[in-house]
Amino acid sequence: MLTKEKETFVFALGGLGEVGKNMYVIEHDDEIIVIDAGVMFPEDDLPGIDYVLADYTYLKENENKIKGLFITHGHEDHIGGIPYLLSHVNIPVIYAPKVGAELIKKKLDDRGVNYTNIIIYNEDTKPCFKHFQIEFFRTTHSIPDSYGISINTPNGRIVTTGDFKFDLTPIGPVANFSKMTKLGDEGVKLLLSDSTNALVPGFSTSESDVDEALSDIFRSCKGRIILATFASNIYRLVHIIDTCVKNGRKVAVFGRSMVNSIEIAKSCSLIKDKSVFITSDEANKSKPEKVCLLCTGSQGEPLAALSRIANGVDNNIKLMPEDTVIFSSSAIPGNAMSINRVINKLYLKGATVYTTSDDANVHTSGHAKQDELKLLFRLLRPEYYMPVHGEYRMLKSATDLANECGIDHDRSFICKNGDILGISKDGVRRVKSIPINDIYVDGKRIGDIASSVIRDRKIMSTDGVLVVIVNINSEKRELVIDPNITTRGFVVVNENQELLSNIQNKVRSIINSELLKHSFSITDLKNRLILELNSYIIDTTGRRPIIMPMIFDMK
Repeated sequence: MLTKEKETFVFALGGLGEVGKNMYVIEHDDEIIVIDAGVMFPEDDLPGIDYVLADYTYLKENENKIKGLFITHGHEDHIGGIPYLLSHVNIPVIYAPKVGAELIKKKLDDRGVNYTNIIIYNEDTKPCFKHFQIEFFRTTHSIPDSYGISINTPNGRIVTTGDFKFDLTPIGPVANFSKMTKLGDEGVKLLLSDSTNALVPGFSTSESDVDEALSDIFRSCKGRIILATFASNIYRLVHIIDTCVKNGRKVAVFGRSMVNSIEIAKSCSLIKDKSVFITSDEANKSKPEKVCLLCTGSQGEPLAALSRIANGVDNNIKLMPEDTVIFSSSAIPGNAMSINRVINKLYLKGATVYTTSDDANVHTSGHAKQDELKLLFRLLRPEYYMPVHGEYRMLKSATDLANECGIDHDRSFICKNGDILGISKDGVRRVKSIPINDIYVDGKRIGDIASSVIRDRKIMSTDGVLVVIVNINSEKRELVIDPNITTRGFVVVNENQELLSNIQNKVRSIINSELLKHSFSITDLKNRLILELNSYIIDTTGRRPIIMPMIFDMK
């Protein structure tokens, strides 16, 4: 336990060395506050895994200290873990901005989690505890109601930005530069800042530029418009709706997450004209130039609406040659090939396609680039710096930028999840680390997925599986019927009959050999089948399928 007096401890349970599952802890004596509780979507090397969660072990062990969970904004990598967190740890209260709170409530309802103690905050909200005094300041991001958080502790002020950019012509409210300047004047001991785009030079494109580019396309387009974007980019959705109203188009919405975001935007009064929405049937009966289809699938997801439309398997919408398709999004790492496949199919069917690669300004990032980070450092002027929300290369680049702005490298800390910083009146130091493990969500299972299961899934996804079905009579010591060989993902059966026949003969030989032994056991037979077949298949094919013997004793 971290009980050293006079020091305030800061560490991450998630969000360092990765872009996802953001979760940060601030602890002083007998009080803990938690900032964000996100999820991370799995990479291709985690087959079958739905989500990756932060490790809640430390919070569970110290839940009597927890005063509250504070949410910077409503994106999945900041709120997606809340239902799982609440199932394991007692959180007395959640503070969240309005849109974030609505998204959390929806998420809890979907998961069947009964939790109602959610307080909606704004810039005037100032929660106070024995050791912590908390303030909020508005930032700009790709979702309404994004905030940074200032935590005044006995050892100085800690500021975390949440996800942010400095958009001087945003669609929503402007970031509160004056409050950030005031915090800088009062003194910031330690800054935690978003580092996602720390490797990208310059300033990010303004959301208003994207809106103008989309408006130009809408004005010039003569046919139906199909637009895919991130459902979480609610500002973008609101602008698209407004643009449709101005251009006399009705909107049909496809995809569960998109429908949910639109409903939340309505409930928060971000969408004024609700008559603009129509059903898919109404969209099909309307003139193409009067319709916009707003859908999921910007990342090429096979089951998302746009992919279904491109593949011609959507039950409601069929692609037309005169359609215009807009990808108002950027590719998440690992998704480029999936997106390109969808784009190619759209082109093959005659659609006009706009993407970020066309220099059409149809998307912009919600994260600060290098010059915006430098401006942040000049506004807040922190004594010490800890970049968050990024892979190592991003964290490193952020500390280099901080150094350019007067924060020496020996006052910047590139940490890993679990690394603890201790803050005292005299400065900031590395204390120790606590063990942190990724927690996997696999269907309804959480955290009990063994590494061997992941390994076997990886093998099956690449080399397939070979099932050997054996019927024996152990009392008579005989093979009842010939072994049956079944394979999935290993070889094409019709093209590899000789190989499968050789495997069958080898299985028969192993069984007969084992049955002749004085001390016969089914366990020994299984082990020998796996060992010898594995060796034979590797030598013959170079592949390593999962070998699964199924032995039935017919005695």
